[in-house]
Formats: sequence, C-alpha cells, structure tokens
Amino acid sequence: MRLRRVAKALGLVLIISGLYYSISLFQVWNVGRSDEQRPVDAIIVLGAAQYDGRPSPQLQTRLDHAFELWNLNMASYIVVTGGNQIGDRFTEAQASRKFFESMGVSSDLIFEENSGKTTYESLLAVSQIASGRKISRVLIVSDPFHELRAKLIAQEVGLIAFASPTQSSVVRGGAAFRRNLQEAVGVAVGRVVGFRRVDSWSN
Repeated sequence: MRLRRVAKALGLVLIISGLYYSISLFQVWNVGRSDEQRPVDAIIVLGAAQYDGRPSPQLQTRLDHAFELWNLNMASYIVVTGGNQIGDRFTEAQASRKFFESMGVSSDLIFEENSGKTTYESLLAVSQIASGRKISRVLIVSDPFHELRAKLIAQEVGLIAFASPTQSSVVRGGAAFRRNLQEAVGVAVGRVVGFRRVDSWSN
C-alpha cells in the first residue's frame, strides 16, 4: 500500500513537472515570435560572438534589428553588451558599438557593458549603468529562443523590460529547436529558484 502511494505521488510530480515544462517551452516559443516594440528609454543589444572586432552573423542580425528600432525612434539610448574570450582583442560590446557608430549613431548615445560572460552578468551590469542615467524601460534585442529568459532576467535585476527579437536569426531548424528546449529548462528553473542561481547553466 505504501509503495503504491509513493508511486502515485511520484507519478503526480512527473505529470505536474512535465506540464510546467511544456508551458515554459510554449512561452519561450511564443515570446520569440512576438514583438513588444514600443518607445522606451534604451535598446539593449545582447552580445554574441565577434571576430576581431567584426560581428558574427548571429550578432549582426541583432544589430540590424536594433538599428531598425533606433530609426523608428523607439529609444534615446542604445546599450551594447558582452565581454570577450581569452585572446580576443575586442569585446562583443566594442564590435557592436563600432557598428552603430558606422551607421551614424552618436557615440555619446551608446553605452557599453563589456565584461559580462553570461546573460545574467551582462544584464546585472546594465541595470547598474541604467540606474545612474534614469533608464528604466528597455527593449531587449536577441535571438527568438533567448528572449524570454533575457526578459525575465532583466525584470529580476530591476528593469522594466520588453522583448523585440530579431526574426532573421541564423540559428534555425533543429539548432533553434534544441535551443528552445534548453531555454525552457532555464526559464522553468529560474522562475522557481531565481535566475542568478542558474546563471552558470547557460549563457
């Protein structure tokens, strides 16, 4: 009798956990296909790989989308993020700044967060930059699969965040599906224990 009760309890836990994960997965997918663009204080471009100061194709799609938002007068400032790998001469943030400056954006309207190695580290540093400049409402630009977790992290560190994913991401097909599955785990766990605690699990 006791074993049967334990088995039922475990079965119920598995059902609830599976349902919770499925909801998280749907939300990751849904947010990645929605655009909450609206006037804000700043556009945040989350970093991705750069090659000796040149944005990778993944980062470039984020920059292009952010520049479209900028041209729509959606924000007063642009915040670029991302550190570098060992041996790199430039940070992701520097590569992003260089792009915007080449497109005519005034350098004093661009802020750099160039030390973060993870999404949490970058957005925590951005929140500190923002607090000193009266920036509270932000549009986060990243790949679709990344948007929900990034938005929730931004909210956890004190920002009023909205998602505006690029729809031209180079991560497609099976690779995008796997990233959605991974992000759903991060979102599901982060909502329970806090995103700071799961910071080391994914970038």
